[in-house]
Amino acid sequence: MAKLSMLLDQIETGTVLLPEFQRGYVWNRDQVRGLMKSMYRGYPVGGLLMWETSAADIAVTGGIPGNGTHLLLLDGQQRMTTLYAVIRGRPPKFFHGDEKVFTGLYFNVETQAFEYYAPSKMSGDSRWISVTELFASSPVDFYPNFADQPDAKLYLQRLNQLSQITQRELHQENITGVDKTVDEVVDIFNTVNRGGTKLSKGDLALAKLCAERPETRQDMRGFLDRWEGAGFSFSLDWLLRNATAVATGRALFSSLENVNAEAFESALRESVDHVDTFLDAASGRLGLDHDRVVMGRYAVPVISRLLSLEKNALQNSAQRDRVLFWYIHSALRGRFSGSTESVLQVDYDAAQRGGVEGLIRTLERWRGGKLDIHAEDFEAFTRGSRFYPLLYMLTRVMGARDFGSGLELKAESLGKLTSLEMHHIFPKALLDKSYKAGQVNALANFCFLTQKSNLEIGKRAPEDYFAEVEERHPGVLASQWIPMDPALWRVDRYPEFLEARRELLAQAARDFLGELRDGAAPGGEAALRPLTLVSAPSDDDPRAVQIRELIDELLRNGCAEPLTDTGISDPDTGRELAVAEAFWPDGLQPGQGRPVVLELDSDQADLQRLKELDYEVFTSPDALLGFMNRQNAEAAGEAAEPRAEPQGEDAEESSEPGATAGKDPLPREFGTAMRGIYERARDEAGCPGRYFLGMLADLGPLETARKLLNAPAVSDGFAELWERGRLDLTVEALVLQEKFAPLFTEAELSTARTRLALFGFPGVAAAG
Repeated sequence: MAKLSMLLDQIETGTVLLPEFQRGYVWNRDQVRGLMKSMYRGYPVGGLLMWETSAADIAVTGGIPGNGTHLLLLDGQQRMTTLYAVIRGRPPKFFHGDEKVFTGLYFNVETQAFEYYAPSKMSGDSRWISVTELFASSPVDFYPNFADQPDAKLYLQRLNQLSQITQRELHQENITGVDKTVDEVVDIFNTVNRGGTKLSKGDLALAKLCAERPETRQDMRGFLDRWEGAGFSFSLDWLLRNATAVATGRALFSSLENVNAEAFESALRESVDHVDTFLDAASGRLGLDHDRVVMGRYAVPVISRLLSLEKNALQNSAQRDRVLFWYIHSALRGRFSGSTESVLQVDYDAAQRGGVEGLIRTLERWRGGKLDIHAEDFEAFTRGSRFYPLLYMLTRVMGARDFGSGLELKAESLGKLTSLEMHHIFPKALLDKSYKAGQVNALANFCFLTQKSNLEIGKRAPEDYFAEVEERHPGVLASQWIPMDPALWRVDRYPEFLEARRELLAQAARDFLGELRDGAAPGGEAALRPLTLVSAPSDDDPRAVQIRELIDELLRNGCAEPLTDTGISDPDTGRELAVAEAFWPDGLQPGQGRPVVLELDSDQADLQRLKELDYEVFTSPDALLGFMNRQNAEAAGEAAEPRAEPQGEDAEESSEPGATAGKDPLPREFGTAMRGIYERARDEAGCPGRYFLGMLADLGPLETARKLLNAPAVSDGFAELWERGRLDLTVEALVLQEKFAPLFTEAELSTARTRLALFGFPGVAAAG
C-alpha cells in the first residue's frame, strides 16, 4: 500500500516516472470528475502497477532518470496524472494531452457534486469551491464563505473529507528484478491496460516499437505537427498505417511484430516522404489545399505503398495524373469506408502486381464497370457529401473565376492570404420560405468566391446580380458552371436551375477526370508548389457549423477524431449505405463500444442495414451528444448511484421529458414498445420505417409519438401499414393501450381513436 501524498511527492521528485512506450493522457472531463467523486466517497479506484528498476538506460517521458531506483508507472497513469494535476494545479512532467480536462473543477458543499466551472451557475454562489484551490490552502480558509448558513459546520466537514483524500492508501504492486526486459514489461503493460481506456491495435503495435526506440512516438508527433502547420490534420494511427504499408506491405498492425525499431524508423521516414509527395500533388495539382477538402484519407496509405514499390510514380506528370485519377474516384465512391483493413490489403496487392493500372482495374471491378461521374452525384445536400471536395477541386483547377474581380480562383492568382468562402448562389433568405432546407443547401447551389465578393453580393438574387457580373467580366458565369438561361435565375425556377447546373458540373468533372485518366490534363507538366496553408472556406451553413461544434465538443470530452463526410459501404455487397457527416469506426473512444455514425440525411441512408451491422446510428447532433453524456455519466459513476433528490449533473437523466428517474417505469416501457412496433413492422409487414427510426433517435419515444399524433395528417408509415392491413402496429394503436394512455393528453388520444376508426381498425370508435 502507498499513501497518495507520498506518490504525489514521488512524481514531483522524479522517482515515479512514465516509460516512453506508454501513450499520452486520454481521459475526458467526466472520467476526471468520476475519479474525484470516487476518491471523496471512499469507493475503490483500483491499484497501481509499478516497474521497479535501477536501469539508467530506460527511456521515460518528460525526463531522464538519474542514478538510483525508479518506479515506472505501468498501470494507473490516467488516475495518477489526474490526481496530481487536480491536487497540485498542474500536470506532471510526463504529461502529454489536453490540460483543459483538469482546469476548473469545483465541489458543491451542499450537494457534494463535482462539476466544471460554469459562471452562470456558480458565480456568486459560495457553496461552490475550487478543488485545486482547496488543496492549495485549507478547508478553514473557505469557512467564512458560508459561515452564516445553517449547515456551515456540515459544509466544513465535507471540505475536510475532500482534503483528506491525499491520506488515502492505494494498493501498489511492484515488478522487481533487474533481469526484467523491456519486452517483458511491455507485454505486462499491454495486458493490464485492457481493463481501462482500451488500447487501439495501433497503440499495441507502437508500444513495442517505442520500447526498443523510445523516440519513435515523439518523432511521429513531430511529423503530425508539421502537417498540422500546413493545414492538414492526421492521426497517429493514420501515420502508423502509412509506415506499416511501407515496412511490411500489410494492412494489419500485427505485421509489425517482426519489424525491429531500426527498420521501422526507416519505413516511417520513407512513408513521411511519400505523404509529403502526395500532399504536394493533391495541393498543387488538384487544389485540395487544406484539411476540410482532403477526402479519402485511407487511400493515402495505398499511395505510400505504391511509392515504396515505384519511387518515381508521382514524378512523371502522366503517371502522377493517373494516380490522382485513382485517388479521386476511390475517395468519391467510399472505397475505404467499409472493412478498411481488408480493402487496403486488396489494394496493396494490386499495387504490387500492376502498379497504378492494377489499382484502377481493381477499382473498376469493385464499382462494376467504368469509373464515371453523373449529374445525380451532385444531388447531395450541404457539405455532407464526398462531392463537396470535388466541387472545390473543380473550382481550383478548371479556371473558375471570382464574380467580383474576374480573377481565376487559384492560389497562385490570389495569393496565399486570400481565402475562399462558400457562397449560396441563391441566398438562403430568398429560398427559406419556398423550399426545404435540403434544397436550400443543395450542393449545386454552392460556389466559391473571395470573401470580398461574397460580402458584396450579400443577399441579392441571381436575377439581380448575374447580368451585372457577366457584363463586368464576360465569361465569368460560365466559368462557375452557371446555366446561362436568364429564366433559370428566378427563385420560382430554382429546381430547374439546380438540375441544369448539376449537368454542367458533371460534364466538367468528366472532362477533368478523363484528362487525368489519359495523363493529359491541362497544366500537367506544371511544377508542384510546396506545401502552404491556404485558408479554409468559411462556414456560413448552419448545419456545417453545428457539426463542427459537435465534433469540437466531443473532442473536448475525450472522444476520438471522427472521419467526416465519409461513405459507409456494406461489407458484403460494397453498396453505399450512407454518406455520414461523422463516423467513428472504433467507437467514440478507440476500442470502446460499437462504431458510431452521425447521418443527418436519414432519408438518403439505409439506417436499418447500418443497425444490422451493429452500428450506433444517430440522426441529430443532440441525440449523439445525449449518448455521449450518458456514457460519461456512467464513467463518472452517476448512473449507478440513485439519490433521494437528484440535482445538477449528479441527477440521473430520464429518458423522456417529465419522467422521474427510478420512480415511474412507464416511459421506459413505452420506449421499449415503440422500438418493438418498429421491429415488428419491419419483420412482419415489410415496412422499414427509416424516418421513424430517425425520429426515435432524435426525439425519444414519447416526443416521437406526440409529434406524430399532433401532425395534421397521418404519417407515411401509418398509410403503409394500413395498406398492409397492420394498423395494430401503428403508434396510434400503441398509445391507446390502457397502460400507455396516461402518458398522453385527451386530445392526443382522441386523434388516435379518430384515425384508427376512419381507417376501419376494429373495436375503435371515432372520438367526438
